[in-house]
Amino acid sequence: MIGYGFMGAAHSVGWRQAPRMFDLPRAVEMTVVVGRNRDAVASAAAKWGWAESAVDWRDVVARDDIDIVDIVTPGESHAEIAIAALEAGKHVLCEKPLANTVPEAEAMAEAAERARARGIRSMVGFTYRRVPAVTLLRDMIAEGAVGTVQQVRAAYRQDWLVDPGMPLAWRLQKEHAGSGALGDIGAHIIDMTQFVTGLRVERVSGTVDTIVKERPLQAAGSGLSGAAGEGYGAVTVDDVTIFTGRLANGALAAFEATRFATGRKNALTIEVSGDRGALVFDLEDLNSLRFYDRTAPEGRQGFTQVLVTEPQHPYVAAWWPAGHMLGYEHGFTHQVVDLVHAIDAGTDPHPSFDEGLAVQRVIDAVERSNDNDSAWTGVAAGVPVA
Repeated sequence: MIGYGFMGAAHSVGWRQAPRMFDLPRAVEMTVVVGRNRDAVASAAAKWGWAESAVDWRDVVARDDIDIVDIVTPGESHAEIAIAALEAGKHVLCEKPLANTVPEAEAMAEAAERARARGIRSMVGFTYRRVPAVTLLRDMIAEGAVGTVQQVRAAYRQDWLVDPGMPLAWRLQKEHAGSGALGDIGAHIIDMTQFVTGLRVERVSGTVDTIVKERPLQAAGSGLSGAAGEGYGAVTVDDVTIFTGRLANGALAAFEATRFATGRKNALTIEVSGDRGALVFDLEDLNSLRFYDRTAPEGRQGFTQVLVTEPQHPYVAAWWPAGHMLGYEHGFTHQVVDLVHAIDAGTDPHPSFDEGLAVQRVIDAVERSNDNDSAWTGVAAGVPVA
């Protein structure tokens, strides 16, 4: 695993738990974690259960005892590391968004295609797909539960930047992160919309804004917190993005990605409305769905809670008895399970780098729309959603 911050912790939980809770077709060994700070990465290795630590990812990628490379670094390094790993014959798991730019994402997808011909697999870490309720939502839509999709409302709202004294973390610098709320959390709701509906976002009209344009330089920090140091620096990414999308079937989708939703810590919601019903998912209630069935008799219609903890629900049978809840970290375990099974079966895992590229193209189209007075802007064609 290359990187050891917030996502490093989450991915480590996934690698550690997957072979203990699921019957995997191959043994998983957490061999080495890589970071630039020798002492800090050694501490992370000891804490999270990695056998060793290292400071040069190029040396690690070249090692014969490494089969999978998991990339959890800032977006600026995704393309270089992923392409090198694929060319070295390693399977690759890369955190979202796939890259910082469309050209980088295209180069990664092309490298993945070349590697696929040699049996090398690659996957993007859109882990919310693997929340059992989200997978079930996708399955129910595919089965016709809502009928024809007519409208989608998707939002990812946080408030960790409301305080103007929050320091200038790497996520607020375009050269490191590529974009702000749009690429970081907006990528999730773009992917989730395309995943659950099976429909591509084809056109967008969007607006991005940076509410606090200067912040204290960061002295120290990890994840979404940090300590301010001396001086100030410019925020070069968006704080909030709101856009409308037109799906492949003509349906409209409304998207909001913001780090300025006061009181909202990690609120991700999606509602899919169709001519036969509607489905709603709320990450703050991640063990359930709400389902409205328009075919029910009049007087009996209304949103019904579906508790997604039964053994027949996606992924749940490996865990606890019905009603015993899962949490945020379980999606990372399910991600490992799906990747290892795909590698063993010689099949392509999802979301693929092509699907990651499709999300990157939507992000790019939103930015281009904003630069053109929010005019409707086309998204480059991509591959079907899987």
